[in-house]
Amino acid sequence: MNPRMASSLFSPAGLGRLVRLSLLSAGLAVGVAAVPAWAQAPAPLVRGLPDFTELVDVVGPSVVNIRTMERTKVSQGNGAGPDEQMLEFFRRFGIPVPPGAQRGPRQERGGQEEDRPSGVGSGFIVSADGFIMTNAHVVDGADELLVTLPDKREFKAKVVGADKRTDVAVVKIDALGLPAVKIGDASRIRVGEWVMAIGSPFGLENSVTAGIVSAKQRDTGDYLPFIQTDVAINPGNSGGPLINMRGEVVGINSQIYSRSGGFMGISFAIPIDEAMRVSEQLRATGKVTRGRIGVSIDQVSKDVAETLGLGDSKGAFVRGVEPNSPAAKAGVEAGDIIVKFNGKAIEKSVDLPRLVGNTKPGSRSTLTVFRRGAYKDLTVVVGEVEPEFRSAKKPSVGETKPPQSVATKALGLSVSDLTELQRSELKVKGGVRVESAEGPAARAGLREGDVISVIARTEVSSVREFEAVVGKLDKSRPVDVLVHRGDLAQIVIIRPAAR
Repeated sequence: MNPRMASSLFSPAGLGRLVRLSLLSAGLAVGVAAVPAWAQAPAPLVRGLPDFTELVDVVGPSVVNIRTMERTKVSQGNGAGPDEQMLEFFRRFGIPVPPGAQRGPRQERGGQEEDRPSGVGSGFIVSADGFIMTNAHVVDGADELLVTLPDKREFKAKVVGADKRTDVAVVKIDALGLPAVKIGDASRIRVGEWVMAIGSPFGLENSVTAGIVSAKQRDTGDYLPFIQTDVAINPGNSGGPLINMRGEVVGINSQIYSRSGGFMGISFAIPIDEAMRVSEQLRATGKVTRGRIGVSIDQVSKDVAETLGLGDSKGAFVRGVEPNSPAAKAGVEAGDIIVKFNGKAIEKSVDLPRLVGNTKPGSRSTLTVFRRGAYKDLTVVVGEVEPEFRSAKKPSVGETKPPQSVATKALGLSVSDLTELQRSELKVKGGVRVESAEGPAARAGLREGDVISVIARTEVSSVREFEAVVGKLDKSRPVDVLVHRGDLAQIVIIRPAAR
């Protein structure tokens, strides 16, 4: 370095330039080494896809195929019947049976008695001595049950008990040393976690499908909040297990949501904790006992909550109280809002029947109601829910089934007469209650619990009058009905065939 350059570098101005260059170099170094957090690529939350092979090895041997048989009288000729699995599919999900697929006459002169398949489903072993869980609709009305294990052993089974309200059933086979499933905790499952199903869709045994939990606490029934998944479920999967990644059963596959009749990415499973509670009663007594207090309830809207000064739209709004019911004796009044049952908050109206239903009849319980701006505690003695109607016994050979009603055939409606309490609650003089709606009625939006007071501009006050009007209708033309649902009424058009 020459003296002139040195003197320039170490002059005050030169020293300043040197400092600035040093700081700039340091800043560049720091900038390269320490990238801001916002600029860094986040670590992946999910790595790879799950491997279900070990789960299948562990749980597969515990999943069984269930075939239901019915005793029929058939002609001696060669009468090939329809695909029974497809018929079960149509019956289960309310899909109109295609022309030509209807089952023929159940008896003919000169015929012979024969056991024929009437449905197919799945189940899983819950104890080594032969107790198996499945859906109630799988075994409903069967004359005989055949259970096939994965090792191809076949057993005749008997129904220990079935509960239609939760769609849970327990059957028993005479066998020992069977591989039982491990029961999990449905409350621990998380939306988005992987789950697997094993079953017999369309009779194809030991079929495995997988997906994720789509939602929890889906309110599709009075007594059960379902688990929603996107696991492929089809007819024959009913009653099979929903399994988590620890190899534990967390649900019973029960239903699908479909507009086309096929799987559309939405399926529902009964939470295993609820199902086990039911199965324990079925194994002990063959039936399920539930509590009731005798109120008709509805959801509390935001407007109602704000107007009454309740604040949040929680609780169960009491629309009516049955005379001489436990609630009436406790002092519950129409217009009350039940906010707690035995100290447990009622977040939604459906919470109340579930809490009451799980209470032993005869128990003294506390109801907290919100009435005219104040809270009040009432003591109620829980009653017992009336036993559910059992499926009509299949007619024995030589008997015939009662024919379908005119309304059921033409409109897809099954109706019943109104009770005096129902008329009083709805403030109608007459009408009929919808017990089930399928086909044309379902497409029009009708559902169980609706009340029809007018059809084809004709008032009806009984099932007999309703059937008489339907019998005179032009079956090819749309028909108008006045439908009451809760406190609302609307006119609905039922079209005999999809347009």
